[in-house]
Amino acid sequence: MWPRGLPRTRMARAARGAQWSRTASRAQPVGGARGARRGGARGAGWGEPGPAPAERAAVRAGTMSQAASHLRAALSLAAVSARGATTRGAARRRLSAWPVPQEPSMEYQDAVRMLNTLQTNAGYLEQVKRQRGDPQTQLEAMELYLARSGLQVEDLDRLNIIHVTGTKGKGSTCAFTECILRNYGLKTGFFSSPHLVQVRERIRINGQPISPELFTKYFWSVYHRLEETKDSSCVSMPPYFRFLTLMAFHVFLQEKVDLAVVEVGIGGAYDCTNIIRKPVVCGVSSLGIDHTSLLGDTLEKIAWQKGGIFKQGVPAFTVLQPEGPLAVLRDRAQQISCPLYLCPPLEALEEGGPPLTLALEGEHQRSNAALALQLAHCWLQQQDHQGIGELKASRPSLLWQLPLAPTFQPTSHMRLGLRNTEWPGRTQVLRRGPLTWYLDGAHTSSSVQASVRWFRQALQGRQRLSAGPEVRVLLFNSTGDRDSAALLKLLQPCQFDYAVFCPNLTEVSSTGSADQQNFTVTLDQVLLRCLEHQQHWNRLDEEQASPDLWSTPSLEPGGPASLLLAPHPPHSCSASSLVFSCISHALQWISQGRDPVFQPPRPPRGLFAHPVAASGASVLQEAVAIHVLVTGSLHLVGGVLKLLEPSLSQ
Repeated sequence: MWPRGLPRTRMARAARGAQWSRTASRAQPVGGARGARRGGARGAGWGEPGPAPAERAAVRAGTMSQAASHLRAALSLAAVSARGATTRGAARRRLSAWPVPQEPSMEYQDAVRMLNTLQTNAGYLEQVKRQRGDPQTQLEAMELYLARSGLQVEDLDRLNIIHVTGTKGKGSTCAFTECILRNYGLKTGFFSSPHLVQVRERIRINGQPISPELFTKYFWSVYHRLEETKDSSCVSMPPYFRFLTLMAFHVFLQEKVDLAVVEVGIGGAYDCTNIIRKPVVCGVSSLGIDHTSLLGDTLEKIAWQKGGIFKQGVPAFTVLQPEGPLAVLRDRAQQISCPLYLCPPLEALEEGGPPLTLALEGEHQRSNAALALQLAHCWLQQQDHQGIGELKASRPSLLWQLPLAPTFQPTSHMRLGLRNTEWPGRTQVLRRGPLTWYLDGAHTSSSVQASVRWFRQALQGRQRLSAGPEVRVLLFNSTGDRDSAALLKLLQPCQFDYAVFCPNLTEVSSTGSADQQNFTVTLDQVLLRCLEHQQHWNRLDEEQASPDLWSTPSLEPGGPASLLLAPHPPHSCSASSLVFSCISHALQWISQGRDPVFQPPRPPRGLFAHPVAASGASVLQEAVAIHVLVTGSLHLVGGVLKLLEPSLSQ
């Protein structure tokens, strides 16, 4: 498939290369040719018939490489403009993926920069793919690191841990659980990943990220202890995620939390958090396909990994799963004498009382809230806490011999916790003048499906304040070994007017806060990945020859049965696509200066000179409402939040 919007003849390529040479400092986007045809404007070679299939396969790699070179040159020269001086080599260095403007303190930034020298999660995944070593040795290594840092596994028992795994919703479940228990007056610790803006978000006390000063103190304490205890027989420092896990344990113990909610990083059985031996209770959120190179390529294999956090005699809860993986969880629990319960739906806990109000939007959050209520209730019960509500016997479960957890009437503390939970970047809505930003870090097929349902329902239930055109924009990126083509296909029913792709790179400059540096990807990799996303989207665009079959027809545009946003701009039959070199430029084009909070300096000269960008700018400027769905990657969502919510960088 020829990437639309890229020149197709040698002369056109040469001309296009010259154009990029002349205008590279303007960091122009790469666009889709269909949008240019609709707008009536073409560049050299635009809109011409593509090559035959055989030719297309032969030239694809060269074209993608040339496009990446164009964008890479734009990034390099734009960085010159931003900083005053740089080199070609600097543009090729590994990326500062999402810089933060205000540095809390140099000491904190120094600590984070040192942390970044450790191997990150993404690098670890690549290493495991290559080596395929015994995963059990990873847990043994983690226990050794723990001992070298000055702790024993038995010390973790004092943390009264709630251990949570799953594919989708485990972070939201943890956030609900922590907020519920905090409302009981308990001092809570919460370890999660990844972070959105600052790395200290991963370690929270009483719902707030630890301060830069506290982060710095504990980072150097653990780091120096590991340095002092190294010898020739062991690696001196653990990788990035393992170091943060160790550090979280030290923080929680020394700050004397009453409990710690610990989210598994990847999988469960061999995740470094699984050195925990005696949690108070365990939970498994909804399962899906993700990290297949580590966990397996079926739900049953993934369920086996997730069930690895079960411990003998420790109660565990899970939400309704497909039959196969649920049976695997049941068998894993039975093998080690772990009492595993199936959570009743949230409706069962609402019987006899008012409906529960959830701070996090989306129907799928009800499953996460039901699991959180059971985890919090069980923890309180295990700790002999008073005033937790009377248990009611549930109807016997016939689902693969798993007992249903008892129902209970949620207390006022539980209700308040669900209502006040804050978990940015998950089904989050920001309303800014004519713009509404829908932020959801969904990155698996099932979570993207849930995100699509949430987005479409939100559009259907919106209140139109004035007549006029409304525009829908997709801002997307996907990383790792995820099937971006499958994810983009799931997003097609939203009928976006524009699809925008960019790396998880906030600015074109490689300078910035250490919090968001990413040493695991190269510039070439992220730019080629975005161009591949655009190719997939354009191919889906061409294949979409029939109306949206997911929506119910309605004779009246915007009527109750319609999910279409009418009236539409003339080009609304399918989406134009653009690739930008960074998040900031993408947001500048989407917002057109109409977001009252996001007001960056004037964009680089010629940034929107591309035909699709130019024609789209007029549409966006005239729209009475712009609905933007940001999804595909939590890191992308984090970069967007950094720009739209400056307070998160403080």
